[in-house]
Amino acid sequence: MIDIAVKSTLNWHHLKPPDGAAKYRCSSLAPSLKIASRASGFRGKSSDPAPGACLARSFNRLILNYFALHYPKMAELIIEAGRAEKNYWRDLWRYRELFYFLAWRDILVRYKQTVMGVAWSVVRPLLTMAIFTVIFSRVAKLHAPGAVPYALMVMAGMLPWQFVSTSFAASSQSLVDNANLVSKIYFPRLIVPASSVITSFVDFLISMGLMALMMIWYRAAPEWHLIALPAFIVLAFFAAVGVGLWLCALNVEYRDFRYIIPFVVQLGMYVSPVGFSSTVVPAKYRLLFSLNPVVGVIDGFRWSLLRGQTLVWWPDIANSIWVTAILYLSGVWYFRRVERRFADVI
Repeated sequence: MIDIAVKSTLNWHHLKPPDGAAKYRCSSLAPSLKIASRASGFRGKSSDPAPGACLARSFNRLILNYFALHYPKMAELIIEAGRAEKNYWRDLWRYRELFYFLAWRDILVRYKQTVMGVAWSVVRPLLTMAIFTVIFSRVAKLHAPGAVPYALMVMAGMLPWQFVSTSFAASSQSLVDNANLVSKIYFPRLIVPASSVITSFVDFLISMGLMALMMIWYRAAPEWHLIALPAFIVLAFFAAVGVGLWLCALNVEYRDFRYIIPFVVQLGMYVSPVGFSSTVVPAKYRLLFSLNPVVGVIDGFRWSLLRGQTLVWWPDIANSIWVTAILYLSGVWYFRRVERRFADVI
């Protein structure tokens, strides 16, 4: 009876169920712990020799046991058709601890057993900035607008691009990597790709420290334009979540996207103004260029951090906002539409 309840998509509630709802009573927490242990698939020894995989499995076991202990006063499992759909957005808040667990687990596992650890969050954008500065400034003879050092302009564009691109890659694989959780217990699946974006956001905050050091080195203190930076960070966050939800849902059903996504991310770097200024784009291609939602985000970052010395075309910002809104809303809609099939096909 307990197994039937667990395999169904159901919600656990303290409230008295409506008349006619099927009830299954648990006299203690022991059945819940048994459910968690059975669902985790953890048997004390992992056949996977990779320490990172063992750590991830241990975290999964911790998460599943936490589910069992999450509401110690719960005495009933309610099975009712459509209940998960009606309470989905409420469940996102109720399962917020799972969101914290997944994000924290990904942060710990990402740089596990690496020599440099979180320093990779600084090394990667630093090396990319140096390469782009040499290629576009020295070889291609492009110039930064105003008196802005070219390296500083590239770094200001690298920050949002790295956040968005790593969010795309991480969220697209998030459900597949957590198949053990998705296929055995109920929780709002939207939590999984969202937690991957948060993990990438932590790397972004670390890279912001590098940007601050470069601004001190070049004596380019920000001015009042900096107050607009949080708005562009929010815009980048919604763009990352919107595209990430599309890629995550598609990757579960069509594993071809595993090979497509790295190519798309690499191509996106060159069609976004990361290593060059948007002012070099001819006016006749400007509208098409601005349909890339990252364009407005990058231009906004540079305008906010570099004291407004880089020109910003405000129609680009407007286009980024409505394109991001469409991507986010459609991503949530498509993800919710196919979510019920994830446990069957993952």
